[in-house]
Amino acid sequence: MIAYLYGEPVLTGDRWVVLDVNGIGYRVNVPQPAAQEITRTAGKVKLFTYMAVREDAITLYGFQQQSEREMFGILLGVSGIGPQTALNILSQISLDDFVLAILSDDEKSLTRITGVGMKSAKRLILELRDKAKKVRDSMAPVAGSTNQHVRDAVSALVSLGFTEKAASEAVESAAHGAKEASIQSLIKAALAKLRER
Repeated sequence: MIAYLYGEPVLTGDRWVVLDVNGIGYRVNVPQPAAQEITRTAGKVKLFTYMAVREDAITLYGFQQQSEREMFGILLGVSGIGPQTALNILSQISLDDFVLAILSDDEKSLTRITGVGMKSAKRLILELRDKAKKVRDSMAPVAGSTNQHVRDAVSALVSLGFTEKAASEAVESAAHGAKEASIQSLIKAALAKLRER
């Protein structure tokens, strides 16, 4: 199994890239945001890979973050989700938003993804809820500490007895527009919003 590739992008498409690794060109299917970013990047890139082996093909899928690669593998474990649908999911929704949609039972956000109908959305939520919590807890903060603060604030409200969905909505609403909010201020603002309901 190829764990990752580190090389120079020589060709890119809508959702694929050819990486030149020591003179060998590897065609790797990537989520659309990654393909766009790689197009703008000069120099070598590192992609964490997943190798799908079928009777008639061996296909490489690549991800800029290890957490995305892990989520891709988790998605393939859901009945009815193949590599293309999993790639659609990671192309059309950020990992943070996907985990939040799973944890807050947000079927509407999931059905906006190409190839995911209501039945698939319910299946994703049912089969991934526990795994999504682990992914959320293991994800590193992306842009500063705000994302981690949001997750910590949601966890605190859930431990106080609020549902995951209500806590997520209240904290997201409180965090909207706050650039560097502390966990305490997020919890306080979210509690105020929960009292308004």
